[in-house]
Amino acid sequence: MLNTLNSLLGRHPEQMKANVEIYTWQTCPFCMRAKLLLWWKGVDFIEHKIDGDEVARSTMADRANGKRSVPQIFINAQPIGGCDDIYALDRQGQLNVLLTQPA
Repeated sequence: MLNTLNSLLGRHPEQMKANVEIYTWQTCPFCMRAKLLLWWKGVDFIEHKIDGDEVARSTMADRANGKRSVPQIFINAQPIGGCDDIYALDRQGQLNVLLTQPA
């Protein structure tokens, strides 16, 4: 039944092979929106909740070329950017290409 529902919704989790990580704050609306897109695509992702944790935020910033805003999204260890960036990739048809690449 779940496979049928996924097909009806246009979700294809079996095709999503990339390693996806997202750094978030629990109440950040942009984080929620980015996670919703990843969920919609059927992506299993690792979420790093960094609310108030400056050490974790510094780690994120090091990985994200100095960016300290949340969310910060990484696909196969490559920094993608934030919420607007991942939605832009989706609109341009490039997000699925990245998500179907094996880690």
